[in-house]
Amino acid sequence: MALLTSGAAMAQEAAAPADNTAVEEVVVTGFRKSLDAALNVKRTAVGSVDVIVAEDIAKFPDQNLAESLQRIPGISIVRDGGEGRAITVRGLGSRFTRVRVNGMEAVATTSDGASANRERGFDFNVFASELFSSLVVHKTAEASLDEGSLGAVVDLNTGNPLAGKDGVTLALSAQAQYNDLSDKFGPRLAGLFSYRHPSGVWAASVSGAYSKQEQIEATNNTVRWSQARFNKVGGTNCFTTQNSGGTYVPSVACNEVALAFHPRIPRYGQVTHNRERLGLTGSFQYAPSDRTKLSVDGLYSQYKAVRNEKWAEVLFRSNERSISVRDYTIDGDNNLIKGTFDNAWVRLEHYERKLDTTFYQLSTNLTHEFSDKFKVQALAGFSKSDADIPYETTIIFDDRDATGYKYDYTDMKKPVLAFGTSISDPTNFQFAEFRDRPSNNTNKFKTVGFNADWAITDELTWKAGAVFRQFDLDLREGARDSTYCAAFTCAAGAYGAPVTSALTTNFTLTGAGAPAGTTTSWAAPNLDAATALINLYNRPLIQQAGNTRSVTEKDTGAFLQFDVKSQIGGLDYALNAGTRYVKTEQTSIGINSGQTVTVDRTYEDWLPAANLALYPTDKIIVRASAAKVMTRPNLGNLTPGGSVDGFNYRITSGNPQLKPYRATAYDASVEWYFARESIFSIAVFKKDIASFPLTQSIQGTYASTGLPLSLILASSPAAGNPEGRPWTIATTIDGEGASLKGVEFAIQGPFSFLPGFWSNFGGIANLTLVDSNVDYGVNGPATVATGTFPTLVRRTETATLFDLSKRAFNVTLYYEADKFSARASAAYRSGFIDATSDTGNVFEGYNSSINVDASMRYRLNDQFEVSLEGTNLTDEYRDRFTDLEADRNYEYNHFGRTIMFGLRYKM
Repeated sequence: MALLTSGAAMAQEAAAPADNTAVEEVVVTGFRKSLDAALNVKRTAVGSVDVIVAEDIAKFPDQNLAESLQRIPGISIVRDGGEGRAITVRGLGSRFTRVRVNGMEAVATTSDGASANRERGFDFNVFASELFSSLVVHKTAEASLDEGSLGAVVDLNTGNPLAGKDGVTLALSAQAQYNDLSDKFGPRLAGLFSYRHPSGVWAASVSGAYSKQEQIEATNNTVRWSQARFNKVGGTNCFTTQNSGGTYVPSVACNEVALAFHPRIPRYGQVTHNRERLGLTGSFQYAPSDRTKLSVDGLYSQYKAVRNEKWAEVLFRSNERSISVRDYTIDGDNNLIKGTFDNAWVRLEHYERKLDTTFYQLSTNLTHEFSDKFKVQALAGFSKSDADIPYETTIIFDDRDATGYKYDYTDMKKPVLAFGTSISDPTNFQFAEFRDRPSNNTNKFKTVGFNADWAITDELTWKAGAVFRQFDLDLREGARDSTYCAAFTCAAGAYGAPVTSALTTNFTLTGAGAPAGTTTSWAAPNLDAATALINLYNRPLIQQAGNTRSVTEKDTGAFLQFDVKSQIGGLDYALNAGTRYVKTEQTSIGINSGQTVTVDRTYEDWLPAANLALYPTDKIIVRASAAKVMTRPNLGNLTPGGSVDGFNYRITSGNPQLKPYRATAYDASVEWYFARESIFSIAVFKKDIASFPLTQSIQGTYASTGLPLSLILASSPAAGNPEGRPWTIATTIDGEGASLKGVEFAIQGPFSFLPGFWSNFGGIANLTLVDSNVDYGVNGPATVATGTFPTLVRRTETATLFDLSKRAFNVTLYYEADKFSARASAAYRSGFIDATSDTGNVFEGYNSSINVDASMRYRLNDQFEVSLEGTNLTDEYRDRFTDLEADRNYEYNHFGRTIMFGLRYKM
């Protein structure tokens, strides 16, 4: 159960608003009061700030911090594996948001979803929401805020025990969580112990949260769609020889099918997520006088996850030359929407990845007031995020001449996939391939900072500060990939070892909504038996050049800012204005053509910022902000090394000389505090991005790159025929600029104007509308079936920024009475793109989603409370597409509902 903090015990100091004014002694005893405390922080800030304080977090059925943050206007989340993982702020993705934990920048990374996070984006699913007392989102920049954000600076704050009551405070909670798809229960526990000495000189607190859950993801996936020439269409031979070699023979049928898009790897499968979280916080505060305060804060989080996947699929990708199309249908979007195929490559695949993520941080903060007008603050600390994958294993069994395979994507979300050959009989398959790709991704931060405030007059305060920060990324990845016959001796004519029942387990798919006619049972590879047979984990580990790299950044910065609170023409106003200087010293290390390459460079930024708040009445605030902002380049793009992907015929190289994302940001808003605990606001914002790195791709031969053939994995299709098709050769360049603009509406308040029972209700709603324009270089579909095929057509397309949803809203209805409280919330975001595609599809991304969560609580007495909560109550699927216009199925994921019920004790 979310840790509900009691009275003054968890009355927390919300993170400093724009004027660094602490919010002390906020007594949080109910949801409405927590909303009021958050509004007070927003109201006293000069820039645009949104806040969630302790009980506000705890009273939502949130599994992690990302799901808590989605309640804030302008914030949407990306869900992966059924949980929130990363955030988007006003249309800008996680790479553009800086996160500070107890005042220090940090990065937390996981690989819980389908892909690992090896970038600057913060994975919020590392942390349980119970560990934090307040979340603060700074949507506008100021000189005194850390640089590195085009989107927002998010402050995550843990304990402040001196703000609590004298003596001991204890809060405990226990909750059982149940997922209706996995049909499994898991525990969720949290606790807080805090002690404040009656003298008020010192205080300490510790808190902890633990959860464990198994979640099922029932899904279908195409691994994108592509164009290719097949061996035969109907009764027409498409080549002069059958199955391989020869030359292409154009015909109406062969050309039509070749130019249509078909799924590369159509498949159904099940993904099992086993997750375990442990989080601990500790805080010690010492205040020998009213002018001096020392805080020492520690945070530890351990996140363990095992992702297990079982798939039944056909490997069209790169094998179409040997596959014959018996019959087919092409729809109006040029999709080979259904067909029957012979000589198909049927594949049974079992994948498992273990993840161990640890995060820890220790920080010290000392504040001393030399007088009523002059004070200083010193901050020092370090953090480390270590995402270790000890194994990432795939076992593959193939049947490469299956007849009568059928697919039907007339219903793109839930296709019919029917295997003509029995896939429940292990003897129809050969042990064809195995992979293992262990890796480690470590991020470290070291920070030392010093700030000073000098109140020259009652109206004017000067602020100055300096900071040194060192960030280190270290990424290592190896591979034990091979085809079976490349590693061991195979019988003549075989492509693997015979499969027996001892190497398989019987598997039946449920929960994916697969329509009638779909094959849902198969002989899944037995991971333990197969890896033991080949002694996989004792095989040599080959370094993966593209994912063996490091980046070190030393950032030296300083700022000067003045704050003014005064009147002009009888109108009250508050202003902060100043500039921030930062020098970035960057060292990038990568492997290129077997050689370790190191590139050093230095760049500087001057970042002026100003925030103005006008107070025409005591209930209305008008705000305006302008600033120069920057975000450093993506870490993966900075490597001087490169990678060769022989499965997708793709070569990627980095560019350590990339410019940062630099932008000019504007913001204006009107806030009307029309009643207690109430606000109606409208904000408009605009960002002009001067430099926007873009991937530049060309089509060429492998020989043209000058890279050795040894870089092509032996298990990939390109190993046997490197020049069998054109390669996509991609790097990143400094592209043209981009623009973003939007408007944000928010309203909240209790319905206290209603009579009796109805006055206990209240509501919160926000709507964000955003648009942007970016010119992307994309590879459109091939238009000619002859010659070197497929020759993709390069063109420029204008679209939105990656991860930007044009529309997003969040609505909450709550009820708060003396003993009973309840709330329900719906979060919507429209579809968005998150990548280009090199298979002839133009963009890929996610279709719109809406998630509905709710909770109910009943207070038995002053000590005990029971709760019932639920997430994803409408059983929303995640819908991913490839090609923005055709909206082809990429994957369609079912996660199920999660129900939580529990008991809380406080004293």
